[in-house]
Amino acid sequence: MKLLFNKSSLLQGVNIVLKAVPSRTTMPILECILIDATTHEIKFTTNDMELGIETKVKGEIIEKGKIAIDAKMFSDIVRKLPDNEVMIETDSNFNAIITCEKSKFNIASKSGDDFSYLPYIEKEKYITISQFGLKEVIRQTIFSISDNESKKLMTGELFEVNNNILKVVSLDGHRISIRKVEIEGNDNSIKVVVPGKTLIEISKILSSEVEDKVNIFFTNNHILFEFDNTIVVSRLIEGEYFKIDQMISSDYETKVVINKKEFLNCIDRATLLVREGDKKPIIINITDGSVELKVTSPLGSMNEEIDITKEGKDILIGFNPKFLMDALRVIDDEEINIYLVNSKAPCFIRDNEEKYIYLILPVNFSQA
Repeated sequence: MKLLFNKSSLLQGVNIVLKAVPSRTTMPILECILIDATTHEIKFTTNDMELGIETKVKGEIIEKGKIAIDAKMFSDIVRKLPDNEVMIETDSNFNAIITCEKSKFNIASKSGDDFSYLPYIEKEKYITISQFGLKEVIRQTIFSISDNESKKLMTGELFEVNNNILKVVSLDGHRISIRKVEIEGNDNSIKVVVPGKTLIEISKILSSEVEDKVNIFFTNNHILFEFDNTIVVSRLIEGEYFKIDQMISSDYETKVVINKKEFLNCIDRATLLVREGDKKPIIINITDGSVELKVTSPLGSMNEEIDITKEGKDILIGFNPKFLMDALRVIDDEEINIYLVNSKAPCFIRDNEEKYIYLILPVNFSQA
């Protein structure tokens, strides 16, 4: 095999596929990037058996072939090469010779035939969404997945498709995030749970352009994202997702309309008095015309009032400030609607069309 690359194209390809290289594995071949130039295209592939990425890389094929090369070593070398053309060739003993200007590396590699190829995915059920739209919907929900591996379904996000609407849901036992976005597709009804790790990694390689599209294909066990010159294949999380509709209520005793930026900034200021690890709630006292926010900690206390429009009863309620801030940071509306029942029931932040719903459980607090 003998290939010639521009360094920037080579580095871009390496950076994309690195995201599916396992940090620990009992199969050394999975620590490699497969470079496959057996056809008229150059493809880089990585696969940790849960997540796999393949991307086409611009380059000249002087001699066809394939090789599996240690991903970390290869990435470090490419990153530190001069900004010039890079030649990669292999010999009969699976050594990779990497040359750029006066630099020459000789790396022991492995046969490309031993590499685990990505599973074949039937392209029947699919949706199409802008890369920007998918990137945004992940950003607006991913913060409320759980990192507790014993609650596997909570480590992923529900992707549910009905009538050209994609609903994305995440929850961690303390809060729920729901976003709805319009999509194109063949209008199958789809309900799958996608690993959070997959969504985090894919959001790093999606573009932020509305015009750029991504096709998402679904099977019983896998999801395939296809965009630009890249495909990402992931296993799905098995099991039936939580019955979200039963957790969402339209009943409320109190409705508050508040300026989002003022509310967020106020909570942000209050957290200056809360050390990381402290479980100090922010106490919110809602009365006619204003909301008072209070926090008390060993470092001191703070209280601040914000003007609001209120319907219904007065209420005194406590929240984990981080949970409120996480939701507020991903809402673009200038004013938000908050719905509450009582100090023990969850609050809902949602817009009138219910394109987004954020449910946050309150915390108990003692009034000193």
